[in-house]
Amino acid sequence: MIPDSTITEIKNRIDIEEVVGDFVSLKRKGQNLWACCPFHDEKTPSFSISPVKGFYKCFGCGKGGDSIDFVMEAEKLNYLEALKYLAKKYGIEIKEEELSDDELKEQSERESLYIVLNFAKDYFVKSLSSQEGKSIGHSYYKERDITDDIMQKFELGYTLDKWDGLLTAAKEAGHSLDLLEKAGLVIPKDDRHYDRFRGRVVFPVHNVSGRVVAFGARALKKDDKPKYINSPETPVYHKSQILYGLFQGKQAIRQQENCYLVEGYTDVTRLHQIGIENVVASSGTSLTTDQVQLVGRFSKQLTVLFDGDTAGLQASLRGVDIILANGLDVKVVMFPQGHDPDSYAQELGANEFKVFLEDKAQDFIHFRLNLLAEEAGNDPLKKAAAIKDVVGSISQMPDQVKRTVYLQEASNILQIEERVLIGEMNKVLRQTSKSRATSAEYVPPPKEDVAPQQKTDATSGAYDLDNLITFQERESIRLLLQYGFSELDEGKRLHQYLFSEFEDIVFKDPVHAQIIQEFKDLLSTNKEIDAQHFIDNGSPEVRKLVIDITHERHHVSSLWKDKFKIRIPSETEASKLEHSAFTNIMRLKQRVVRKLIEENLDKLKEAQTVEEESEYQQMHHELKLTEKEIADQLGNVILK
Repeated sequence: MIPDSTITEIKNRIDIEEVVGDFVSLKRKGQNLWACCPFHDEKTPSFSISPVKGFYKCFGCGKGGDSIDFVMEAEKLNYLEALKYLAKKYGIEIKEEELSDDELKEQSERESLYIVLNFAKDYFVKSLSSQEGKSIGHSYYKERDITDDIMQKFELGYTLDKWDGLLTAAKEAGHSLDLLEKAGLVIPKDDRHYDRFRGRVVFPVHNVSGRVVAFGARALKKDDKPKYINSPETPVYHKSQILYGLFQGKQAIRQQENCYLVEGYTDVTRLHQIGIENVVASSGTSLTTDQVQLVGRFSKQLTVLFDGDTAGLQASLRGVDIILANGLDVKVVMFPQGHDPDSYAQELGANEFKVFLEDKAQDFIHFRLNLLAEEAGNDPLKKAAAIKDVVGSISQMPDQVKRTVYLQEASNILQIEERVLIGEMNKVLRQTSKSRATSAEYVPPPKEDVAPQQKTDATSGAYDLDNLITFQERESIRLLLQYGFSELDEGKRLHQYLFSEFEDIVFKDPVHAQIIQEFKDLLSTNKEIDAQHFIDNGSPEVRKLVIDITHERHHVSSLWKDKFKIRIPSETEASKLEHSAFTNIMRLKQRVVRKLIEENLDKLKEAQTVEEESEYQQMHHELKLTEKEIADQLGNVILK
């Protein structure tokens, strides 16, 4: 267990801009920072970070919180693990208090997997310094001209040519056989287990925050098959969501606003060695949507480096469509026949290779158009196929302006009327739209400051009232948290006025009611209470609500203002603050009373006896009088 003093130190040292900036590329707009949300697929940034308040909030998927919440969500960690992650980032030593047996059992499997994978990485690095490692593993790296600095940077290693080298060392260190198997480090066979990786050089695979999640191991003997053995999928490793080298290259990718995509581990290490750090590898697998979105957090430009192998080039080019579909700009570089980035960088040297990349980078659509036009020649069937091919790629772009520009260029290069291309693209878009309509898509929840859609059935009035009551309750919470200890004109604190009015109000929303009650209870401690208290100590539901309310200046959409006559005056002066609080409380009471009137009228319609009817009529009369009193104070006209 981490002592409270250490937790406080961690929270005081945290810089949310630094924490979130490790995962996404941030752009400053005014006081806040913005990015595309790392937690859902989006093309337009709706993810906002307030460095002053230390909060983040996505207005697309609704997720929000502080730095600890972000790390928990981004890394899929629990609270304790997130604290350890941040402590390591900021160089804070953690001296844990002794855990009880129950707490020890609750140590997460994920954290245990990270620990054993890190142990394996250290074992492989250490094995590289053994006699066998030096003569075989180290020799391989030197033959490939991989420097010691690069070996240390990527934590490259070697695994001894033994059936149980890692297994024995891990068990001696106290790691369980079950955990080693779950981490993909050992393989069971005939009631025994043996090492997955033996007699190979090892490339640790890191996630975006630098934790080892898997390994790739290359054979050194010609008769060893396959050439590469990779870790299997585990609870902490999903190969479709990982890019080799992203951890080491993310800062350069952000700074260069471009990411080079290569195929293999040694392509990445070679480019780093010559000073090109903005590079990642798909590790020989087809690029996935998750991987593209991962790159998109740091750059909207992806340059694909294709090996000089023309066989299968068209299939590789079609794989680029997934990049276009995610809104990234794509360039391509073709290498000479028989070369890949690793071999060609060794042949040219650092300076000439960098010039080569700059000179040979072509816009992907232009490259594709010219390649298809050359292949089609005067063959009408090939030309028709080329048109469908390139239109299919252009239609993937979410930006309509880009689609239009590229269609015009396609018309010029392929020498075909633009209207034909537009017709073909519309056909593709219609087909895509139909397929999406039948598939599960991400649908962002409605923003809380947007009015509900008008309904045509009899429930629309009740629906609007329920939402209005919720809105006014939220506004009461906001006023209490942001201005509760502000002084009004007569010297009274705002919280005193609010709680005197809350006495005849029952808050419908349980989270709202919980905050009101806790705030009231805390007043007896004579401490000033603010939003941060609830963020630090509240339940997940309370934390989310408070962060939503306090993340930025409250505003109301014009639709709400026009439809529901909501008025939020400026609260810079005591008199205006008091007026705002008064108006909100009276609006809340007015809508609660209107809700009671509607419920009472429903009961009146269903009255079974004269006595019941008389009782409900009397209640209706009293409620209408109350409604009129409130309206008089607000200056409203009440409909009969």
